[in-house]
Amino acid sequence: MMTLAAAVAAVSLNAQVYVGGNVGIANIDNGNDDETVYSLLPEVGYNLNSDIALGVQFGWSKGNLYSEYGDLTLGDVSLTHTFEVNPYVRYTFVHAKAIDVFFDGGFGYKHYNGEGDQFSVGLKPGIALNLNDKFSLVAHVGFLGYQNFNPKGDGDNTNVWGIDVDGNHVQLGVNIKF
Repeated sequence: MMTLAAAVAAVSLNAQVYVGGNVGIANIDNGNDDETVYSLLPEVGYNLNSDIALGVQFGWSKGNLYSEYGDLTLGDVSLTHTFEVNPYVRYTFVHAKAIDVFFDGGFGYKHYNGEGDQFSVGLKPGIALNLNDKFSLVAHVGFLGYQNFNPKGDGDNTNVWGIDVDGNHVQLGVNIKF
């Protein structure tokens, strides 16, 4: 018991908690009327050491029903509210003076209100610009992995395997370390 307590204390002393996340808003003109889409994705994490962190991103959005890989054709669905949770393990493999390069490996769950559920597992590459010891600007670009969309009702599941590193799936955020 004492060894376990000492190990937990040692890990806790070297670890740092960080909070942050992503916020997005856009106006889409689809010809007939405008749609405002938004997302609020807070994030909290725990640095186990300089290379490994555990975290979770969760949040809400209102927007077009889409997959990380692009538009899904799911009938007449155009606008929906979502809730998502994405736990991850972050491995930082490059530590430069002000830049860290990392991969977030994890799984995700996204619920499209009234439309269905999406599950994913994979890697998200990212980069952090460390402004000082406490503040970082963080960007994720793309996704490598598997996604499954399970529509509500009798619809067929949509399964996607692949890699997507185009500029349409960039997430920008801020992290604050404590």
